[in-house]
Amino acid sequence: MTYQEKPWLKLYDPRIDENVSVKHESLYDFLESAVTRFGDKPAFTFYDKAISYNETQIMVDRLAAALHREGFKKGDRVAIMLPNCPQYMFTLFAIFRLGGIAVQVNPMYVEREISFVLEDSGAKYMVALNAFYPKVKKVQSDTSLKKVIVVSFSGDRTDLAEDDCYLEAFLQADGMIPEVAIDPHEDVAVLQYTGGTTGVPKGVMLTHYNLLANFNQVCDFIYNTCEKIPESFKMITVLPMFHVYGLSSVALCGIREGANQIILPRFDVKEVIATIKREKPFIFAGVPTMYFALNSQPDLLKECELEELWYVGSGGAPLPVEQAKTFEKMTKTVLRDGYGLSEAAPTVAFNPPFIERKYGSIGIPVQSTVIRIVRENEEGVYVDVPIGESGELIVKGPQVMKGYWNRPKDTAEVLKDGWLFTGDIAKMDEGGYFYILDRKKDMIIASGYNVYPREVEEVLYQLEGVEEAIVIGVQDAYRGETVKAFIKLMDGYTLTSQNIMQFAKDNLAPYKAPKEVEILTELPKSSVGKLLRRVLRDEELAKVKS
Repeated sequence: MTYQEKPWLKLYDPRIDENVSVKHESLYDFLESAVTRFGDKPAFTFYDKAISYNETQIMVDRLAAALHREGFKKGDRVAIMLPNCPQYMFTLFAIFRLGGIAVQVNPMYVEREISFVLEDSGAKYMVALNAFYPKVKKVQSDTSLKKVIVVSFSGDRTDLAEDDCYLEAFLQADGMIPEVAIDPHEDVAVLQYTGGTTGVPKGVMLTHYNLLANFNQVCDFIYNTCEKIPESFKMITVLPMFHVYGLSSVALCGIREGANQIILPRFDVKEVIATIKREKPFIFAGVPTMYFALNSQPDLLKECELEELWYVGSGGAPLPVEQAKTFEKMTKTVLRDGYGLSEAAPTVAFNPPFIERKYGSIGIPVQSTVIRIVRENEEGVYVDVPIGESGELIVKGPQVMKGYWNRPKDTAEVLKDGWLFTGDIAKMDEGGYFYILDRKKDMIIASGYNVYPREVEEVLYQLEGVEEAIVIGVQDAYRGETVKAFIKLMDGYTLTSQNIMQFAKDNLAPYKAPKEVEILTELPKSSVGKLLRRVLRDEELAKVKS
């Protein structure tokens, strides 16, 4: 048996086609189709205010007209720095209608990180929450940003610069919307910033077709075998829309299925439990740390009657088997793990409802997707490893990115002959199930977010007195991994661990900042002076095992 024989196809239900069907020419075309089908049904509910599919399209079109009036044209970039809210979706689809590119900005970013994304993407416009406005304005002069459109939930109004305005004011004037031709295979819809397989953040270019294919792949796997989908079912959208997992696998899937998405701007365990109990959602998706938090509330969780959920999914980071078993025991549901990465929009494989779930497995490839497990031979050629043995997971499918924004060399390193080289170490069993055994050695996954040590180290080196820095991930019962830094100080400096952690906190998003700092007299090096991260990683693993 070989990977080319696709043994996982034997596990497909007869109602699941081998290849995904994409019926729309663009993401806006997809929204129009959903509006035609679902009309006055609620699309989003945000703190008791329901917004129908028809109302969603009206808001999208008004925003598209306003952007066009402002001078926005096809290919321009709009940065979005919002928590989950209906305005996020309005902005996205307005950009899509005009053939623009949405730049996803993590709301937790500090000024340095905001500046990098804005400068790298060349975004001219930004839609941001009023709470983030001061940070954006501090870095604007270093970027191409011309206008900030501000969203306020509470009605509070900060004084804005002359060229900026609140969303309500921006939408006041009428205007036309030009017809824009979209090539779904070539035109980029979203720039999703990630470290890629290594290094500094890169803008993953996801085309209209990448996203259309991927959320259809996910929806087909979840819903095509469901005997009875409720007429107007609900789902809780708490995974962040600024991450492609929350955007594609939750928010866009919800629109395809006509769901009423109960939007929560952030994860608060008691609020989520209360919302589940009140709304009775049909499906729920989260990252492992969300399930850890839910597991910490056994009495409240048992009251939710979660056994009525059709599907409960986990992604974004490895799901510990014991945590999955704990959740299932308390809720009488099946918690199904999956695997993806930003470069694949993001879903590559997961455990759908129609197969037996195997603990520790990421499941099977979605439609139109081929996975191989390979290793490089002595001639430098990548060859398939025998079934059951470990190697690098590579993937080919319609969801695989176009490349990295303005980084052809980085793109060539991970896209080879149509295959995306993930850097993750995996295996496939005889039945066609896949398992992640290890991952890119340097990357840290803290609470479902990718943290790249090099970026953290570069910030630490900016602190006067730091001579050498090595950053690794260490095991953490709640976050999966957390960030630890090892520091060698310059002679004559007396920085403390607290000094260093505070500096990092001031210059990095919270999930990237080291939670532990160890100051050493020497850091391990190779014979040519290269700092050896793996030595410290191995020492930390030995401590855990001892």
